[in-house]
Formats: sequence, structure tokens, C-alpha cells
Amino acid sequence: MRVQQIAVFLENKSGRLAEITATLADNDINIRALSVADTADFGILRLIVNDVEKAKGVLKANGFTVGITNVIAVEVDDRSGGLASVLKSIEKADLNVEYMYAFVNKTGQNAVLIFRFDEMDKAIAALLQDGFTLLSGEQVCAL
Repeated sequence: MRVQQIAVFLENKSGRLAEITATLADNDINIRALSVADTADFGILRLIVNDVEKAKGVLKANGFTVGITNVIAVEVDDRSGGLASVLKSIEKADLNVEYMYAFVNKTGQNAVLIFRFDEMDKAIAALLQDGFTLLSGEQVCAL
């Protein structure tokens, strides 16, 4: 129930994000979700893509520092309180959210919440126990 995510470290300078997305596009790699976090000196671009290994290879070949991490994708109804219900489950399990981002799938009926937790196995167990739907990487890319 884990989804592989690419993390790309980039300098905070004009054009770097455009360079990454063009490199992926030129290699037919589809971005399904993304998040950008930054500091004064650098940023971290987190991506879920349709071909993780190919993306990692082409980005490294173009001089980017790339890592792969595991995250959890939770599908919830796209309604008020969807995120709150997941976070209540996480709080009950005494877990810490390291970071998260979200997107709405094209039907507009469901949202997908992408999480990185301090204890991934415990988070998976807690979410499943509370009846949440966890998606695989293939399912996320098919949305």
C-alpha cells in the first residue's frame, strides 16, 4: 500500500522547475501529483509519476539530485471533513505527519491525500483498521 515518490533537490533559481518538467515531458513521463517546498537556498520537488525508475534515470542523467521515498495515498470523499477524518485516525494512533499534499481526481467525487508518516507501517495499519481506502502507485497513476 505504499506509493513510490520521487524527491528532487533543486536550487532556488529561475528556470529549474521548468527544466525538470520539460525533461520529464520530453521522456513521456506523466506527473500525477506534485508538491514543492522551499527554503531560502533550495527546494524539494516531490512527484508521483507514471514511471518512477525512468524518471529517476533521466533526471539524474540531466544533473538533478534525485531520491525515491515511499508515501501513502489515501482516497477520501471530496467533501468537508474528508481530511479531518483521516487526521483524527492518525491522531488516535499517536502518529506524526511529516508532510502531506493532496489532489482531486478527475471525477471530482474523491480526493487523494498523499502522506509521509514517521511510522509508515503503523499508519497503514491504523488507516486500514479505520476503514480508509489506500491506493497503490498504479491506482494513483490511473486516476
